[in-house]
Amino acid sequence: MTQPLAHIHPNAKIGKNVTIEPFVTIQGDVIIGDNTWIGPNAVICDGARIGNNCQIHAGAVISNIPQDLKFKGEITTAEIGDNTIIREFVTINRGTTDKYKTVIGANCLIMAYVHVAHDCVIGNNCILVNSVQLAGHVEIDDFAIIGGTSAVLQFVRIGKHTMIAGGSLVRKDVPHYTRAAHEPIAYSGLNIIGLRRRGFNAEKIAELQEIYRLIYMNGQNTSEALKTIEAQVPASEERDEIVEFVRNSKKGIMRGSNKTLTDDINI
Repeated sequence: MTQPLAHIHPNAKIGKNVTIEPFVTIQGDVIIGDNTWIGPNAVICDGARIGNNCQIHAGAVISNIPQDLKFKGEITTAEIGDNTIIREFVTINRGTTDKYKTVIGANCLIMAYVHVAHDCVIGNNCILVNSVQLAGHVEIDDFAIIGGTSAVLQFVRIGKHTMIAGGSLVRKDVPHYTRAAHEPIAYSGLNIIGLRRRGFNAEKIAELQEIYRLIYMNGQNTSEALKTIEAQVPASEERDEIVEFVRNSKKGIMRGSNKTLTDDINI
């Protein structure tokens, strides 16, 4: 259903059963999947690739040009996966020549006033709470939750199953399965509640705790801690993912905290 007050370029490709509310603007190089709803006053710019069963709420601007002075009009995209909800006044910029695309995965919730800058890549099942601000080139892995009004520095990576406290300034990489809080951002234990909700058992959580104890509370530098983990912790998918994440971190991982153990004692 398309309201007569919406402006839709004739070249835009609109799927089946798409609802477009009044005062929406859709430019020409746009693809919108089936059963998606576009709320009033939303602007869908060239390069938008929106999946099936999505919701784009009032005033959102999808795939506008990057806020990057190096951008020279290259053909790039902003891609949104199936079943993702984009709430009011979210702004998502399309990519630059770095990745040529900005990506938000499937089943995500991007709450009101969030900004996702150029070349960010967000995984599946992520939640960005109100007014989160992502600088360019940020990577966020699956099942991450970023608390409201947090700001993430360019090129930072946030691992999967992580929880970032509201109001955080994220200047360093946040490894998988962890909680991050304090200023400056620091390890605040495992994301135990999130892990339990997603089926991680007590044995696996204990393994992850031991890995992060070795990283943050063993008195070793990061390189030494990784060698100790590989020598002492039996190989597993999760162990190897953490070691790879930390070893390949370009920004460096967040520091430890003397408050780390407060919520990690009982699993």
